[in-house]
This record gives sequence, structure tokens and C-alpha cells, in this order.
Amino acid sequence: MSQTSTAISDLALFTLAIDSKLRVCNLVRLKVADLVAGGSVRDRVSVIQSKTGRPVQFEVSENRRISMLTWVTSAPVLGQVFLFPSRFHGSPHISTRQYARLVNDWVSAIGIDPSGYGTHSLRRTKAALIYRKIGNLRAVQLLLGHTKVDSTVRYPGVELEDALSIAEKIDIRGHGGRQQSSAILHLTLLKPDRIVRFEPLRDI
Repeated sequence: MSQTSTAISDLALFTLAIDSKLRVCNLVRLKVADLVAGGSVRDRVSVIQSKTGRPVQFEVSENRRISMLTWVTSAPVLGQVFLFPSRFHGSPHISTRQYARLVNDWVSAIGIDPSGYGTHSLRRTKAALIYRKIGNLRAVQLLLGHTKVDSTVRYPGVELEDALSIAEKIDIRGHGGRQQSSAILHLTLLKPDRIVRFEPLRDI
């Protein structure tokens, strides 16, 4: 693969990993037909998750569709079944290990220690941003394809985010009073023992 093709491939894979929010096992197995119909890249894609056997949908923004179309019409993909074909014989698509190495290279290239990041960092990026913007846990659950909301709560550090938001709004002053009682009530309802910290490399 030429240097130009590699750059196009990396851009397509990186942006799709963020947009799709798919587990790595499903991302590397995406087929050209999953995204392309009638010579155009779909704005919404549905795939069956290998972990749960259930469908999950994701959106492909206009800018992403442009980069994806550039990739699917390039020489390395023409005539291929899989969207990201492997450069090695015996494997029809890139492996999860190959993808992990690429993520490591991307993180290192921008001067960040790659030890704290992995393939799952890209999966959760957009999900965490969506939750912080709209606060809709059910929406994030659907986008991630989680069968249980508990997984979604742990995933983007939702409870911790909520706890910090409440803490920022509470000013505890001395000598008791309504503010102090209100603060105690909020802290009781939060159940601090259940707060789960963000774990960059955890796979859910």
C-alpha cells in the first residue's frame, strides 16, 4: 500500500471508529456493503454485534462520508469484501491486534503516552461527549449497543460526572441550615460507594 493510501486508510478507520462507537471486533469486520449503497456512503448504518447478537445503528456525518467515499473508491478497497482489508495473506480484514498497533501509533504521534489509551478509547469518545451534552443515559445506551444500562453507567463514568456536577452547585456553609441539610441529602442519594472511576482500557 502506498503512503497516500495508508494515510487515507488511517483517516477513514480513525474517524469511523469514533463515529460508529463499535467494539473493535465489529469495527474490523465491517464490510463495504455495510456502508456503501448505490455508489454512496449511507448516513446511517446498522450492524449485528458479535458480542450480543443484537443490531446496533450508528450515524456517519457528512464530513465522514466524504473521507469514507475516498477510501472505498481507492485501489486497496476496490473489489474487496471488507472495508479494511488486511495486508497479510490468510486474513481477509485487519486484525484487532493490527488495529491496536495503529491506535498506539496515532496516540504516540501526537505526543501522548499510549499506555493509558487503547482501542476502546475511540469507542467511548463520542459516547462520553454525547452524555455530557444531553445527559440522556438511555440514548447513550442505545448508541453503544449495551443490553444493560448498568454497563452504560460504568462506561463513560456517568455517576462520577453527575456527582461532580451536583458538587459544583452546592456551597456548604457553617452552622447548619437548609443548605447543609440539602447537601447531606444529595450526598446520601448519590451513594458514593457506587461511583465508578473512568478506566481508559476497560472493555465493556
